[in-house]
Amino acid sequence: MTAQTQSSLNCTQLRGTVVAVQANFYQVKLDKPITTESMGDRQYLLCTRRTRLKKIGQKVMVGDRVLVEEPDWLDGRGAIAEVLPRQSQLERPPVANADRILLVFALEEPTLDPWQLSRFLVKAESTALELCLCLNKTDLIHSSQQQQWHNRLTAWGYEPIFISVAANLGLDNLITHLQDKITIVAGPSGVGKSSLINKLIPAVDLRVGEVSGKLQRGRHTTRHVELFELPVGGLLADSPGFNQPDLDCQPSELAFYFPEARERLARGNCQFSNCLHRDEPNCMVRGDWERYEHYLKFLEETIARQEALQQMPERESSLKLKVKGSGKHEYEPKLESKKYRRVSRRSKQQTLQERYENQSLEEIYEEVEDF
Repeated sequence: MTAQTQSSLNCTQLRGTVVAVQANFYQVKLDKPITTESMGDRQYLLCTRRTRLKKIGQKVMVGDRVLVEEPDWLDGRGAIAEVLPRQSQLERPPVANADRILLVFALEEPTLDPWQLSRFLVKAESTALELCLCLNKTDLIHSSQQQQWHNRLTAWGYEPIFISVAANLGLDNLITHLQDKITIVAGPSGVGKSSLINKLIPAVDLRVGEVSGKLQRGRHTTRHVELFELPVGGLLADSPGFNQPDLDCQPSELAFYFPEARERLARGNCQFSNCLHRDEPNCMVRGDWERYEHYLKFLEETIARQEALQQMPERESSLKLKVKGSGKHEYEPKLESKKYRRVSRRSKQQTLQERYENQSLEEIYEEVEDF
């Protein structure tokens, strides 16, 4: 690369995608690799964030489309100058511009729990992203059991993809759903998410955790969010595992995250516009569908959460949040500062001066005699 070419590149803003975030550094994959005489093709830069972005509170997330300036090709470094508008944004996991969620569960080891699966499905539905349900470890169950799960989940409104990472079954079908998209891999620990990514992207060597024999749950093997490039095109985000996602939606929105309820609401409206589909008359949702019990349980949870949030400002007015040494958060009563704050000597002198200026000489003499 000539000095003139190097200078031209340094003045040019390059486009790329943030594929990893750790501390205050961002790994950016450039849209087009740059060829240099000394380093050959370079497509990744380790970047910092411009101070201007920090001042305006602009957060940089995995999946962000960014403009990079002042690249140092010898050290492979640069600076993020601008974050382009996002098409989508998730807080947990923190990923921008994702297209779909790949929800991975195991049929066995650990045994598939309908309640846990339903909870993850509702959470995934609330993101408004495309949802792809993948069931791993088909080699551990009989074909008749697989058919039963297929029929059951079809009634829920889903067409699951059955795979076995260990036996290399169903992966070609799965790849067709992931091509040329940013996909977030989610699901409980121990179901084979990291093993699946290792299989789909052989160049990636993720740590694989063993399932706890005592609890039949997996240990967390992913510590941060990172995008991995599929050989066929597209990116996978391996999100940190979590066992119970929060249901942080509004109670009135919950029914729309159940395909069975959406289908019933498409036929007509309930009698009341604020119907929560419990015991209201002429309700279109209430019925004998399998997950209606799940809906009622989750509804209680969302209502309790909403009530707690409504009471939070009142609670915080008399309590303060204190973080203990163990990381535990506790609320403690606030001290009334007026009762415990010592009055300054200057304030005392000013008060006495004002007082005596407003008193007559006779009143002052009377106070001195009384003293």
